[in-house]
Amino acid sequence: MIADTEDGILIDGIGSYSIDQQRRNFQFGGDAFWKVEKGKIVGMLKDVTYQSMTTDFWNSVDAIGPASEWEQCSTNICGKGEPVQIAQMSHACVPVRVRDIHVGGAR
Repeated sequence: MIADTEDGILIDGIGSYSIDQQRRNFQFGGDAFWKVEKGKIVGMLKDVTYQSMTTDFWNSVDAIGPASEWEQCSTNICGKGEPVQIAQMSHACVPVRVRDIHVGGAR
């Protein structure tokens, strides 16, 4: 996927996240960020976030990693309710490449 990416940002990890109660609008960060140019990782970045509408994000996916790259991810806060519910949430995921979503710096 990286070799086939002309210009992009590789985001790794969960980092920060915010999503509305209807699960439509979201903003996510990561734990590590790299600049990709002409199919190569050329350096690290910091404080990257991306935001989108859920349906726009998933409709913008144009590459999905193979099953061999599946990784189990989880958090211990589901983020719903007042007060916040404490419950482990997890799922398997693979790397994806998404085009044409808003990417910016964290504040």
